Amino acid sequence: MNLTEKQQKVLSFIRDYQFENGASPTLKEIRQYMNVNSDNSVLKHLNALVGKGYISKGDTPRSIKLLDEVKERLTAAAKTFLAPVLGYIPAGGPIITEENIIDRMNIDISMVRDISKTFLLQVKGDSMIDIGIIEGDTVIVDGSIEPKLGDIVIALIDGGNTVKRYMKDKEGRIFLRPENEKYNDIYPESELQIQGVVTGLMRRYL
Repeated sequence: MNLTEKQQKVLSFIRDYQFENGASPTLKEIRQYMNVNSDNSVLKHLNALVGKGYISKGDTPRSIKLLDEVKERLTAAAKTFLAPVLGYIPAGGPIITEENIIDRMNIDISMVRDISKTFLLQVKGDSMIDIGIIEGDTVIVDGSIEPKLGDIVIALIDGGNTVKRYMKDKEGRIFLRPENEKYNDIYPESELQIQGVVTGLMRRYL
């Protein structure tokens, strides 16, 4: 049976959420994603999906299930997933929770290795413009990859996140290199925290 645009949006979110987290979203998470104020609005869409044979749901949290036939069809067709956009990455590495997710964006699943460790971060400043990374770009970051020399990484410096190239000098000291001749190389005064390796770039054109 045909779905409305909002029903399709809810169904896609359930599929992507289950794929990323191994569990179903709660009513609150669906409500936040749909940007509505009432659980009743979400329940209306969920009940429609039940009636049209796409999902089943119980009375307990995270009890929504895609029916097997639907799951197989959606999985075969899925080429993208909703990746979380983080506003800030705290010391110790990225912690992907609803509290620090400021948005979600669809990205091609072929661009990532580990969905559960993949997140997006918006670029600030012009320190990487010589390799085409400009302010306002969104970088795709994999927190599971061990950085290699020459990789573009997300690092924590002076309490803030920065995008730089991961390098080592002749004396064996690790440093971060901006890709803009206006800026100097950065040698960390304390232990350098690498929070992920940049694997892709997204740019929105208005």
